[in-house]
Amino acid sequence: MNHRLWEDSWFDSRAQAQRDLWRGVEAQHRVATMRLVDDLHDQEMLEQLLEASKPALPPVAKGLHYLLSTPFRYPSPWASRFRLPNQPGAWYGAEEAHTVAAELAHWRWRFFMDSDGFREEELVTEHTFFQARFAGLELDLTLPPWGTHRDIWRAPADYTMCHKLAQASSLHAPAPGAIRYESARREGGHCVVVFEPASLSLPGPHLQQTWICKTNKGLVLLVHDDEVLEFRQG
Repeated sequence: MNHRLWEDSWFDSRAQAQRDLWRGVEAQHRVATMRLVDDLHDQEMLEQLLEASKPALPPVAKGLHYLLSTPFRYPSPWASRFRLPNQPGAWYGAEEAHTVAAELAHWRWRFFMDSDGFREEELVTEHTFFQARFAGLELDLTLPPWGTHRDIWRAPADYTMCHKLAQASSLHAPAPGAIRYESARREGGHCVVVFEPASLSLPGPHLQQTWICKTNKGLVLLVHDDEVLEFRQG
């Protein structure tokens, strides 16, 4: 494969955008700490100790709500679609809650199958889906000429070219604060990776949904109110 798939002039397509994006986070951290304490005062003390043990927020993310700032706090030891291992964190979201569900189902199943103690069991978790707003300079890979390489940008497991693109885009001043692309887990779904914390905000009032996720080796089930989404795996 060619070392790159684009011309420098393609970056001229970046443009200002505003998008409301959904993201899912596991909603059990306070339940976990409550199991270790006897009252609210002790829980608050434990939460403060846990907070002090975390890596410091990068200066560009200070002052943001934790739902927005947390992904920038933890460089991942594993690659994501637009980040190499141990690079600065990025915030991934999707334009539709169902796309978040599809992405979540894939990664919960991967975690489940990689954990020896889970494979013959079921894992039930609770997740909060919330809506945030991106406003800033964006590179949209769904538009021409980028869209001619659609299959590469949404490849299920090979992120090589996405990593190269993220690096190249950061060198074209002004660098885009986000990249929009098609989901690899849901046909027709759209995702956005945000690199610039200051471009994120929580619209008021911002929407939240509670989803229950049940995972086993053949199926991931996500339930919200009367809505049930089923994702067959394997």
